[in-house]
Amino acid sequence: MKTLSVSSRFRSVCAGLAVLAMALFAGPVSTHAASSEKDIVDTAVSADGFQTLVAAVKAAGLVDTLKGSGPFTVFAPNDEAFHKLPEGTLEALLKPEKKDKLISILTYHVVPGRVLARDAFGLSNAASVNGQRLNITNKGGRISINDSRLLATDIECSNGVIHVIDGVLLPEQEPIPAVAGKAGLFGTLLAAVGAADLIDVLNGEGPFTVLAPTDDAFSKLPEGTVESLLKPENKGKLADILEYHVLSGRVYSDQVAKVSQATTLLGRTIEPSVSADGLRINDSLVVQADIDAANGVIHVIDSVLLPRSMSPREALQTLKQAINRGVPLFNHGNSKACADIYMEACQQIIESADENMPHEIMATMKATVDRAKKIDHSGARAWALRHGMDSAMHSINRMMVAAE
Repeated sequence: MKTLSVSSRFRSVCAGLAVLAMALFAGPVSTHAASSEKDIVDTAVSADGFQTLVAAVKAAGLVDTLKGSGPFTVFAPNDEAFHKLPEGTLEALLKPEKKDKLISILTYHVVPGRVLARDAFGLSNAASVNGQRLNITNKGGRISINDSRLLATDIECSNGVIHVIDGVLLPEQEPIPAVAGKAGLFGTLLAAVGAADLIDVLNGEGPFTVLAPTDDAFSKLPEGTVESLLKPENKGKLADILEYHVLSGRVYSDQVAKVSQATTLLGRTIEPSVSADGLRINDSLVVQADIDAANGVIHVIDSVLLPRSMSPREALQTLKQAINRGVPLFNHGNSKACADIYMEACQQIIESADENMPHEIMATMKATVDRAKKIDHSGARAWALRHGMDSAMHSINRMMVAAE
């Protein structure tokens, strides 16, 4: 099994899904082989039935993008598809103030790569440029993208291929907290997110993957636990627990199932596994997966995840991630933010390290934190913390080499 880190492979895994299942069509679907001398935009302009799509592409400022080298696979709603939208929807989307929303909708119709109908068959989804997945179904030889049917395929262009659909594909427009709120299952989770001051984070650009415990999951905790965590004095502990439920990047359940470990925003790892019951995260079962949000994806779990003790390897990763976050801030003159990140990482190790962490490393961390707390100048404090962190990292690396 593979291990993924938050900062690298999780962010790239979604972008690699450029394949689309669209072959062996039956029924009214037709195949075209237009001249490949024209790019996607010029092909749409010269064809009948795409005036609305072309107008939308222009309003969104995506003409140059879709005239670029690509290649792209575009699911092109015809004019009749746009007419199916509720009255006033199209006119509202074409207004300048709705440009971002229009971009998110149009990029949801684009898959990276040139994918002809014969190139792929049997897949159930594909990642759009928007980031959210398109669902692909084949019922009786009729292929649908989400709820829209394919009308024509393989209109080749110089920088990609167009497939015509009979409906406009609409991605989720709300961020994670709003999507969770509409589900009606996460009252306790949202109250906890608010108490931990993490609402703005989960409303941010992301993308994030949230492992979301239901209200029933929180009710499994020992009596009084939730009430205690929601107290202001326990805000830090609550934030740690919640960050243990969040991954950086939009990671769907089938991707989670392929790895043995994944690093959370807390810097600690979770362990996905597949059992007879389905996908598990540590000991918690995923009861509903792949709920898209504008800035990520939600997987519903049946138990609250509680951070485990931090191993030396995880401590090393925590220190490296803190340095990667802190150095750019320090170099741009924000030494206080850098020092805060370093201090948080050191204190996290002190509070969470398991019994395998050597005493001398713990002593180094504690001495580093005590010394830094007495330094008023943020730049000097950051350097003091960094010196102790480097010393601890060197000791952990030496220990791990000796153990091999």
